[in-house]
Amino acid sequence: MNLRFPVGRLVVQLADKAQVCTQRSWKRPYGVGLLVAGLDESGAHLYYNCPSGNYFEYQAFAIGSRSQAAKTYLERKFNNFTASSREDLIKDALIATRESLQGEKLRSSVCTIAVVGVGEPFHILDQETVQQLIDTFEIVSEEEAAPAEPEAAAEQDAATDQASGADQSGAGGADQGGSPMEI
Repeated sequence: MNLRFPVGRLVVQLADKAQVCTQRSWKRPYGVGLLVAGLDESGAHLYYNCPSGNYFEYQAFAIGSRSQAAKTYLERKFNNFTASSREDLIKDALIATRESLQGEKLRSSVCTIAVVGVGEPFHILDQETVQQLIDTFEIVSEEEAAPAEPEAAAEQDAATDQASGADQSGAGGADQGGSPMEI
């Protein structure tokens, strides 16, 4: 049975169920939040249902441990989302996920991608496809990218050393004990 059900109504019903558990002494509150994404007559929606029964609608969001790094990335890129293609949005989601891994390598075994859109039913991409996307977009951690360019880093360090040497010689013996950022 394929019913047209507004995403907001589903979210309210989930929130009501969770909220009742916080009011009854014999019921245990739910311990997880939910990200609910869907598409209805009014457009695309992304909701966050809190375990307490609260719910909020977002344009982009991340939950879970170490999600703050992903949220920060999404906030920086948010203005570009409306003009982005499906592939660009998937790439941004993968990069946001990588930001939250703290040194771990992004692999298809640690993330799942689901897609829903106008004329495109909800489906989850298989692990092979996700790994191909990671490889195609060349999403690597900063630690992996750093050894690839040791000469560029050495040249940049040399240029920085030359610039700081020029700054010190141009100071003419002025007091070097002051704060570098005087306000």
